[in-house]
Amino acid sequence: MTKGGMESVEVFTTEGKGRGLKAQKEFLPGDVIFAEPAYAAVVFDSLTHVICHTCFKRQERLHRCGQCKFAYYCDRTCQRAAWLNHKNECSAIKRHGKAPSENIRLAARILWKIEREGSGLSEGCLVSIDELQNHVDSFGEEEKKDLRTDVESFLEFWPPHCQQFGMQFISHIFGVISCNGFTLSDQRGLQAVGVGIFPNLCQANHDCWPNCTVVFNNGKIELRALSKISPGDELTVSYVDFLNLSEERRKQLKKQYYFDCSCEHCKKQVKDDLMLAVKAGESKPSADTVKEVIQFSKDTLEKINKARMEGLYHEVVKLCRDCLQKQEPVLGDTNIYLLRILSIASEVLSYLQMFEEAADYAKRMVDGYLKIYHPNNAQLGMAVMRAGVTHWHAGLIEAGHGLICKAYAILLITHGPSHPITKDLEAMRVQTEMELRLFQQNEFMYYKMREAALKNQKIQVMPEPSNENAPGLFHKKE
Repeated sequence: MTKGGMESVEVFTTEGKGRGLKAQKEFLPGDVIFAEPAYAAVVFDSLTHVICHTCFKRQERLHRCGQCKFAYYCDRTCQRAAWLNHKNECSAIKRHGKAPSENIRLAARILWKIEREGSGLSEGCLVSIDELQNHVDSFGEEEKKDLRTDVESFLEFWPPHCQQFGMQFISHIFGVISCNGFTLSDQRGLQAVGVGIFPNLCQANHDCWPNCTVVFNNGKIELRALSKISPGDELTVSYVDFLNLSEERRKQLKKQYYFDCSCEHCKKQVKDDLMLAVKAGESKPSADTVKEVIQFSKDTLEKINKARMEGLYHEVVKLCRDCLQKQEPVLGDTNIYLLRILSIASEVLSYLQMFEEAADYAKRMVDGYLKIYHPNNAQLGMAVMRAGVTHWHAGLIEAGHGLICKAYAILLITHGPSHPITKDLEAMRVQTEMELRLFQQNEFMYYKMREAALKNQKIQVMPEPSNENAPGLFHKKE
């Protein structure tokens, strides 16, 4: 696998899409096309005391900055590494009396960097901050109001002795953050913990069926190849989850990123038929029945969200079971409404340690996903991994090991061998392989040893179901 620098890509002007990125050489699946440190990045407001402000890792015990009492770090090494970017912020927070919101903090960090280095091309950047798109002209009334509020809050926070910038340029920076703020995830890639600006990544255009993926790994974002890429090919990433109908994806892209998607999958509505599949055969349901079940599914998903927010997980399970009873005679195995309920049911049942039922739903969910997603999709890899772990907990070692191996093969490409979650998965793969060998040699002995192990060691509780989706590519206000 190659480790790419910026020399392996070039910026070019695309027809109807503005700037884009093009490969200068051949890449194979899993190759890192480039790794880019953040131009500026901040931790989300809600997590400032549990995430390191330098490396964005979640730690049990963090060291607090003795001056501003706001920033937290893993250790002295992270604190020293942060000082260049934190120095101005530290005194501004003390002067202001409190830390402002993440958007204000990020804008301030960008402008302090411009004050230090100028707004031209930074080292390793293909474009300058000035050249990034801000889409302020496309903002609706609500967004313009938010922008004015952000600019006012920024001016209150920005110290008078620092370089003063014009209102238009400050608005440009907030527009850039709104359109190009990239979501940073914790070290295992499971929770969104911050937002950063990566000028090179911003040049990659969207495609619903992209040839690249983006992962945050060890303090940098990596652009990784998902399929074979030839010199001269455009490098694309997906800004949204593919598991939505083409019309829904286009609406979301228009609303959040201000463009009409013209990719092949949207134009030809590829896989929409699978996502709307109904039961085939002699007893094919009527259009009215299908419509009624889909409406019931949408209503149930709203009730599920409410119950999850309140932590009523047994209520969630009941809602899922009732919904599946209605869906199963009518909807096809790849229908997105069925898949959404299966996903929630398997996750919540795993948390409640009802592993056998959870494994059944997880298997059906994965079978559907495999027909819809790109074979090297990161979200597919994570879903297969969760299904594998659920099967393992249920004592279904053969299926569990198979799913964990499948997930490992996907994550090697999407996340790479050095990513913490791939390393976790490798350890699971070795463990399940060992257990599978024992199972094949002596099934009775395997179950006896498993029973004894579970008595001595409290079974690992699955993480509490989150109401959030997996971290998206760009950090957008819904």
